Amino acid sequence: MTIRSPLRLGPVRRFTRNLLCPVDILGRPLLLKYTRDPAEAREEIRGHARLARHYRVPALHTHLRVPGGHLLAYERLFGGTDQGLLLDLLNADEPSGELRAYMDQLTTAYREAILTTAWLADPALVVRKLYWDRAAPGGRLDTYYAGKDFLVADGLIDLPISSLGTYTLSINGRQHRLDWAATLRRLRAHFATDEPVWAALTQGDPTDVNLAHPLAWFDYDTGGMNSIPGEFANFLWYASTLGGWLVPTYNPTAFADHPATFAHLPANTPALRRADVDHVTGTITIDYAPRLSAPRRIAVTTYWNRLVQPIADRLWPGEDLANLLRPYLAMRILGVYNLADLAPEDRLLLLARLAEAMSPTFDPNTYFFPVESPCPAP
Repeated sequence: MTIRSPLRLGPVRRFTRNLLCPVDILGRPLLLKYTRDPAEAREEIRGHARLARHYRVPALHTHLRVPGGHLLAYERLFGGTDQGLLLDLLNADEPSGELRAYMDQLTTAYREAILTTAWLADPALVVRKLYWDRAAPGGRLDTYYAGKDFLVADGLIDLPISSLGTYTLSINGRQHRLDWAATLRRLRAHFATDEPVWAALTQGDPTDVNLAHPLAWFDYDTGGMNSIPGEFANFLWYASTLGGWLVPTYNPTAFADHPATFAHLPANTPALRRADVDHVTGTITIDYAPRLSAPRRIAVTTYWNRLVQPIADRLWPGEDLANLLRPYLAMRILGVYNLADLAPEDRLLLLARLAEAMSPTFDPNTYFFPVESPCPAP
């Protein structure tokens, strides 16, 4: 006679500062989440309760204080190696009908929830973690960049970032300027105002690892009333840049259960073709080829056409979406990874993307849906 243990533990995975572990208790599949930060645990519990009214979320069975932190026990949804997330639908050579149906379902759910809950809110009442707190004194902008100077790209463009504003940036044949200190001041000032923002009930951090397949939402510490432009910028930047390129490059352990991510990394990694500086003319030339896999391109395009544009038409008729998205996009570029810690080539590519986003000619329709074409001849 074989006696089965009433408790079965799966592999422990680390996601940022949290630990996740699948467990079966008496045949019941659960997902245990351990977090050290008590404030974050409280926000997670509150966010889950808020979202449950409008979105499909796994049941939260219990939450306990344990030594050193909090333990939350969730219903465990379907998943496995390269299964169970939006990420897995994106890790393909071509977009599937399943991906298209999923994106239609996702954008429909978001459109209904946003339009039902949207209101013009005092920024003090919205979730502040990803934007306002990071731009505030002592936040990530200060922690990463205040009082620090670093090279634009060691071995490629050996100029201090503080002098970048004195040069013209020729990026894929278009002229830009990027004053580093002024950009940081501009972002701090934007998120220090008390001007009302359009907010709605969302998960707040809509990445392809926080969206389950079949459709459900994970990770709730930013669940609540979120800035709508911030929500849009977050998904668009993650789907087009972070999820396919930077996160698997700099946090590969997060994809241990989704190894197909690495096979598709080349299809989503931009290629730096030229980087040089002419001190006589004061010009830095950066030519790069954007890359975005066909499934990610479909996801971004569907999200834009079925969610961003219809919501913008209702809430901001006639307004320039570029101006609404710009500060949030810039904060995603600067406030996720410390640019100084990245490889020089990656840092230079992100600075080029930041310059394009901060430019008066910034156009989301071309920025998030780049057409891969040969770089201009030197």
